[in-house]
Amino acid sequence: MTPEFKIAVFQGDGIGPEIMAPTVALLESLAAGSGYTFDFQDYPAGAAHYAKTGESLPAASMDGARAADAILLSAMGLPSIRYDDGTEIAPQIDLRKALTLFAGVRPVTIRPGQPTPLATDKPVDFVLIRESTEGLFYTQGRGEVEADEARETLRITREISEPLFRFAFDLAEARKAAGTGPGKVTCVDKANVFRAFAFFREMFDAEAAKRPGIEADHAYVDATALWMVERPWSFDVMVTENMFGDILSDLGAGLMGGLGLAPSADIGADHAVFQPCHGSAPDIAGQGVANPIAMILSGAMMLEWLAGRHDVPAMAADALRLRRAVDAVVSEGRVLTRDLGGSAGTADVVRAVEEALA
Repeated sequence: MTPEFKIAVFQGDGIGPEIMAPTVALLESLAAGSGYTFDFQDYPAGAAHYAKTGESLPAASMDGARAADAILLSAMGLPSIRYDDGTEIAPQIDLRKALTLFAGVRPVTIRPGQPTPLATDKPVDFVLIRESTEGLFYTQGRGEVEADEARETLRITREISEPLFRFAFDLAEARKAAGTGPGKVTCVDKANVFRAFAFFREMFDAEAAKRPGIEADHAYVDATALWMVERPWSFDVMVTENMFGDILSDLGAGLMGGLGLAPSADIGADHAVFQPCHGSAPDIAGQGVANPIAMILSGAMMLEWLAGRHDVPAMAADALRLRRAVDAVVSEGRVLTRDLGGSAGTADVVRAVEEALA
């Protein structure tokens, strides 16, 4: 029997639909030749939908996401459309919290020949894991603001942190077994200043004690930012709090040459969302010049996650094929969008990826 996977698709705002459509087409093409199928179901959400209806994430869309095998989400939000309190409309954060997607996975890979601000030819391949449901985002939209004072709450719990650290060490073990990493996890915190981060570190150390085959160390977040620039090749798997991860993941994207190359996943015990790290770029929407690579790589991450969850080797092989095709296009440097220093359009990049797959 041919396995079929139901995928909830959120087209997003701005350039979102322009990068989602070719990604879905690539995934369908891979599936057609590999003995599995997808049922892609579109659901409304986002800033433009909020402007029309007063809802940023309708209940029916949340139900569809909850019932799906995986969620594919494009860029969300528009600078001109905000909630009444001035905060950004971000259904992706609502999904993370509602589905307890505690592990935000942000790969940082610099391929041979890839444009990068780093003056090095050393290979860079590490994964930043950002806790995605609590931390300093805990009171998002509920912070207290008075005439002369404002307060937000940073929250770290054992319920979330322990599975987060298990996920990080599991990933390091998998990378070591695959030969893509040395088997090391770095806990990034500010335990020298905040008791909450000392608590965070204690739980990390408890998990590290159960994993003698994996090296474990610690780094303060400010030092980590420095080392990500000075020696990013020294990292394998990094795990950190929500806000720290939000900031460091953009630094990681900068090392790769920009957000247009930065895919991501938000993974929990039962659900996962896959989306590019970049925004909706409304200034270039509709022009056919958006970079689709981060969206395509997020699709590859979805294939890999589904393959492991449902034991579909052909899907894992397709994830690798898709990543290698993108690597070839980026490394060759002939077909790059303008955010990467080129002049190619969205369709040009997709065509090059298709040719690399063939």
